[in-house]
Amino acid sequence: MKSIPTIEVHNNLWKGFVLRIDEIELFRVAMPMKEPWRTAFSEEVAIDSIFVRMRSEGQDGWGETAPYRLPQFSPEWAPGAFALLRDAFAPALIGETIDSGAALTARLRQFKGNQFAKAGLDNAWWDLQAKLCNQPLWKVIGGKGPDVRVGADIAVMEDLDQLVRAVEHAAEAGFLRIKLKFRRGWGVEMVARVREACPDAVLHVDCNSGFTLNDMAMFKELDRFNLAMIEQPLAYDDLIDHARLQQELQTPICLDESITSLDRARKAIGIGACGWINLKPSRVGGLTEAIAIHDYCAEKNIPCWVGGMLESAVGQGPALALSTLANIKYPCDIFPSARLYEQDVSEPDIILSGKSQIIAPSTPGHGFSPNMQRLQKCTLEHALVRRK
Repeated sequence: MKSIPTIEVHNNLWKGFVLRIDEIELFRVAMPMKEPWRTAFSEEVAIDSIFVRMRSEGQDGWGETAPYRLPQFSPEWAPGAFALLRDAFAPALIGETIDSGAALTARLRQFKGNQFAKAGLDNAWWDLQAKLCNQPLWKVIGGKGPDVRVGADIAVMEDLDQLVRAVEHAAEAGFLRIKLKFRRGWGVEMVARVREACPDAVLHVDCNSGFTLNDMAMFKELDRFNLAMIEQPLAYDDLIDHARLQQELQTPICLDESITSLDRARKAIGIGACGWINLKPSRVGGLTEAIAIHDYCAEKNIPCWVGGMLESAVGQGPALALSTLANIKYPCDIFPSARLYEQDVSEPDIILSGKSQIIAPSTPGHGFSPNMQRLQKCTLEHALVRRK
């Protein structure tokens, strides 16, 4: 029997319906992109992702997690995450009663790491809960309002002239900030050219763990370009060297790949390793942990913003809800569907509601679900886990 929920947030460990997880369905997909996405670690022509359908009380919740096809962004990768979900994580939840994000996290705590795999389940649970309560997810988690500021991201391009045109177009379109992918051979000269062309633009660079402390002179040179931040300059699992680098720079460091849990965020802030934290629900194990990190950062006066993994709208839905929280202080990486895909696997499309703005859906849940025909067309593996 359904319990009667109370819509309120208490330490963000919100409780509503007491859910018994009846069924979990998994789809590993490869979603073709409009054009290659080049970063410091790879060039992607499709996004390898896992869709999770969680069923309880006759209702479905959808989550998505996209660790990429190879372990280059993090140690996780899509085929491995799919196998873990199918063989261990999903079976551990089937038949279990889960009444909060914290309870789901506790149930999966027996398994070490693998935050991307866990995130697929956590994000689906939140969508399911919000739907059963007939509330948009951003309201359930205590968002301050549906309006979300977003920025423009520009990957590595063929040449600097093409890049400058793209940056100028983003600035003319009214984006409040522009992020530039940064890697060896596409570094200081690139930033100098962009800053010369757009002297007033809010810019930052994303290094995707591509450098070491041996590059200290280069990072000090970046100080002269008035960047908003330097995102994840050093190793994906490092905190200590980031703290040393931050001591040498005027530009704030933003940590992304290094922050995989609340505990990692606590340690990073404690040693002065960053001035900003990028929150990605899938990177930290789902929306539950992302909210906990957000709240801790707010207590410690460390501002946050929300990133993404180039997911479909289903994957961006929880990130969009997260972006409505009070300590999100910088335009987020929420992409209109048409930015990455000729046709998104999920619907409805994410669209700009104004200059540099997207409105979180008012429909129950995070607001998005896959188009099953499109999903099946790009599915590489499928599994259904249910009660025997």
